Amino acid sequence: MNLSPIKKELVDQKVKELRIPDIGNASIRELVAVVNMVEEVSGVKYIRMEMGVPGLPPAQVGTEAEIEALKKGVASIYPMVDGIKPLKEEASLFVKNFMDVEVNPKGCIPTVGSMQGTYASLMCAGNTNKEKDTTLFIDPGFPVQKQQMLVLNQKLESFDVLNFRGEKLREKLESNLSKGNINSIIYSNPNNPTWICFTEEELAIIGELANKYDVIVMEDLAYFAMDFRKNLAQPGMPPYQPTVAKYTDNYILFISSSKIFSYAGQRCGMMVISDKLYNKEYPYLQERFKSATFGSTITLRILYSFSSGTCHSAQWALTAMLKAANEGRFNFIKDVKEYGEKAKVMKQLFLQNGFNIVYDKDLDEPIADGFYFTISYPGMTGSQLVGNLLYFGISAIALSNTGSEEEGIRACVSFVKREQFPDLEERLNLFNKQFGPN
Repeated sequence: MNLSPIKKELVDQKVKELRIPDIGNASIRELVAVVNMVEEVSGVKYIRMEMGVPGLPPAQVGTEAEIEALKKGVASIYPMVDGIKPLKEEASLFVKNFMDVEVNPKGCIPTVGSMQGTYASLMCAGNTNKEKDTTLFIDPGFPVQKQQMLVLNQKLESFDVLNFRGEKLREKLESNLSKGNINSIIYSNPNNPTWICFTEEELAIIGELANKYDVIVMEDLAYFAMDFRKNLAQPGMPPYQPTVAKYTDNYILFISSSKIFSYAGQRCGMMVISDKLYNKEYPYLQERFKSATFGSTITLRILYSFSSGTCHSAQWALTAMLKAANEGRFNFIKDVKEYGEKAKVMKQLFLQNGFNIVYDKDLDEPIADGFYFTISYPGMTGSQLVGNLLYFGISAIALSNTGSEEEGIRACVSFVKREQFPDLEERLNLFNKQFGPN
């Protein structure tokens, strides 16, 4: 008996129209396209967990500041490529207040979302040393960063961190870095998609080995301070957002406005480069880009060529949000805790209907409730689970797309409305009846 609320033939037809060879391994944007088409024809609204889209209103302090900036006429003026001065100063102060790290405003550079920041950094790091032609991904991770490597035609290596937590991480990193071909390491913390959070011990290991092998560490902080087990949103007071910047000067931090400020649509994030790395000279950069230092290459060669700067009005919005946070007038974590609360409910609905949490532990602690969680179903690969859930009006991406070696899917909670919880429960119940043990 077929219990799915959407006809299998309809889903399969749309997949075929988009010429997707294997829907289970489809990219995020491909899944978005399929679901949009099926929703339009079927009239069934999906439980959408495939894309990390903020599900909350944008921070009002940012919106008001951007409107005011537009009224003042900034739309007619090119901003400086490396950012407006007030934003750079507030970003430097934000890093000090919430990470307890000192960095010169010069190295705080707005980008067209963190996506542009990682792309520019991967390009620059990949051309610092002819002998070091490879980036190391600590997976699972954000799938599009590997797509960036594909577009750049640069090499990468990766490993799933699940079995290399704590002191085990040192031995694993040594085995990769000792070969001498790695120019940079990239990871997210909290992690997309597992929501694990590196400990101070693990960050110290990464920093120590980055120093030993002269490797650049790229720390993606898209979910800044969103480890809801701790209160990380008090300016100038511990606990602080954990960071590798405490243990090495070879770092680039990516701070996004998309999730913590729900300001995704204006595409404005921050790339924060350590003072030492910003001013470091690389002969190969001089040869490749005619610009000796890392910082000048990033700003005056790469970002200038990409977009000649970041949206002027959005920079004023981000300035206002950072300033309000720095002054304690804006608790940016208060609203986004909703993601953790929804995750707790959604996890329970999946567990009640035969699913399992894949990455269920953060070392010895249960995994925190946050923006993402990971789930599997007995007897199904991640690819099969993606495809079968589509027939039941539920969309997500396979963990294999994130570099995970585990079978399962990534569930993003942000776009799922609380009023959809009854539909989710009903569809999971039908799914379990169809595929579960008789």
